[in-house]
Amino acid sequence: MIERAIAKQLKKHLSDSKAIVVMGPRQVGKTTALKALLKERNDVLWLNGDEADVRMLFEQATSTRLRTLIGKAAIVVIDEAQRITDIGVKLKLITDNITEAKLMATGSSSFELANKINESLAGRKWEYMLYPLSFAELVNYHGLLEERRLLPHRLVYGSYPEVVTSPGDEQELLRELSGSILYKDILMHEGIKSPEKLERLLQALAYQVGGLVSYNELGQASGLSSKTVERYIDILEKSYIVFRLGSYSKNLRNELKKSRKIYFIDNGIRNALIADYRALETRSDIGALWENYLMTERHKLLAYRSIQATFRFWRTAQKQEIDLIEVQGGKTNAFEFKWKPGAKVTGVQTFKAAYPESTFSVVNRENYEGFLGLECQ
Repeated sequence: MIERAIAKQLKKHLSDSKAIVVMGPRQVGKTTALKALLKERNDVLWLNGDEADVRMLFEQATSTRLRTLIGKAAIVVIDEAQRITDIGVKLKLITDNITEAKLMATGSSSFELANKINESLAGRKWEYMLYPLSFAELVNYHGLLEERRLLPHRLVYGSYPEVVTSPGDEQELLRELSGSILYKDILMHEGIKSPEKLERLLQALAYQVGGLVSYNELGQASGLSSKTVERYIDILEKSYIVFRLGSYSKNLRNELKKSRKIYFIDNGIRNALIADYRALETRSDIGALWENYLMTERHKLLAYRSIQATFRFWRTAQKQEIDLIEVQGGKTNAFEFKWKPGAKVTGVQTFKAAYPESTFSVVNRENYEGFLGLECQ
């Protein structure tokens, strides 16, 4: 079993009074991580919000009814908590009135869960994000040399745990995974009424990874209005399938100020949406795959180290561009992603002249380990 990056943090907070909430996409191992943490205990009550009878148990719940449900369990785990109606109220009832039980919850969609938890458990919870397996986790699992050798494989098939641990079955698993992710939560959401158009939108996003995104153009490609495209993308982001990157602008008049890019949380899901599993050496989109991989891995690294940072990209009207502007603790770090070492980089001098206090680095396939935190371990 691959130990997840948040295991130590979860263990540290197991004995305090605050609730633990683990968010993240489906099938990234949230339940597995909690079961590994609690495997030596026999006083845990497991409840799964995907199950209809569990959801019924929480209907019209009172603290008395919940106390009867929990019984003598010292820990109560509610999986896929977002599926339970008014879950924020139910979690608050447990936390406030059943203080002898440690509350843990997982969620694979923040349509409702994140806001309701923030309102109900403000100051009384530890919240963590769990992603597909990170570069550091995989290095710890089978070593740096092997993970470097598998880099082309990661760019095509991604890092979902079951995909990583089932060599030979990657394409079938990704087909099933992308289907369950797309339709299990998203199409249950009341705002989604055009599944075939949503699929076309996702495919259009997959082809535009790393490029500027226009809601109008995406609407034309998918048969949706630009407002509907924006709403669907918001839902996709809250389902941990994609994330948006805004533009960085402070000093120059010709900097793009309202542009956006959209990345997928996992390369394998992106490639599954367009059914493209070709080997890296035959592909024309290697730059986009590399950029998506590094962007998501950097997100994982900072999240697992509890480092707060703002991510942006920089681009001018003259198409000078830098892939990632990371603002961390008042410091601005700029990164350009190039698959090939020595590839030409444009826009650096203009950016440095406008932001002389910033640092700049090129991340390529020969030096990417430092960008992904290996040198700091």
